[in-house]
Amino acid sequence: MRIVPISLPTPFYIGPVNVYLIAEDPITLIDTGPKTKEANEALREGLRKARIRVSDIRRIVLTHAHEDHCGLARSLRDEAKDSQVLVHSWESGHRVGRLEYEEHRALLTRAGVPSSGIESMRKMYEGVRQYADSFETDEYSELRDEEELEFSNGALRILHTPGHTPGSCSFLREADRTVIAGDCVLKRITPNPILSPDPVDPSKRFASLAEYLVSLARLRSFAPTLVHGGHGEPVHDFEELFNRYFRAIRERQTEVIRLVPKTGSTAWEVAQQMFPGADDVHRFLAVSEAVAHLDLAHSEGKIALELGDGREIYRSISAS
Repeated sequence: MRIVPISLPTPFYIGPVNVYLIAEDPITLIDTGPKTKEANEALREGLRKARIRVSDIRRIVLTHAHEDHCGLARSLRDEAKDSQVLVHSWESGHRVGRLEYEEHRALLTRAGVPSSGIESMRKMYEGVRQYADSFETDEYSELRDEEELEFSNGALRILHTPGHTPGSCSFLREADRTVIAGDCVLKRITPNPILSPDPVDPSKRFASLAEYLVSLARLRSFAPTLVHGGHGEPVHDFEELFNRYFRAIRERQTEVIRLVPKTGSTAWEVAQQMFPGADDVHRFLAVSEAVAHLDLAHSEGKIALELGDGREIYRSISAS
């Protein structure tokens, strides 16, 4: 199977994004890059070098629906005429702005984010959402866990690997244990567990970090020899990376638990202590990470949680 990585520029702090051309019939593009002139031109140049035209693309597969990964999906689909767009049903960002949902506002309020902070995040996201076109529910097909994307020369097994987002997916070529993992696996940074409503019950919060740990363990069970991530270089030693991720998460857990006082603290207050200089999009990422670690610590019985005045208050377990 011919897998062609193509690096595209983005306007985001994360830097370039990796998309993957599967140059087998049916021609498939995994992720698309953001909706910018620079990314569009770089993508076409990458396709040209592989002797592929946009009109040859039959499938557009999204690992997840963040703007740097899905932004060009609609325009590419339209240009390729009959191409199919596939994404997991638990993704939401490809339809409307994530921070526009009432559920997201409720989650941020419960996390203790003041109304001014929520408004600031909303305005920030208004600037971000320009880098992707939305899809309606009837405009894409669903990726289903354990099914296969078949090609003339082999297949990719769909692995639902939630954590970074609820619907994040990875793709396994079992013949040589190669994985295309999107933002589930990144060589130089630990993916951020994004604050999201639970896709089954949107009134609840998705347990992003607990799910992410399960996803990492699932990928580890396949003993991958090569992992292509959404950003940065490929990973050739997944076992080493897995252990590094696990240590980093547990170290952050220890830090978060230490920041929770007996008198109680919201996730927003913990986030401000963890990342005191965070601004712009980093404020949302900071509260996402704080919530994820607090949820995990609470689920493991390491801190207490109570609801007061519409906000979740975490307390040191010794205070109970």
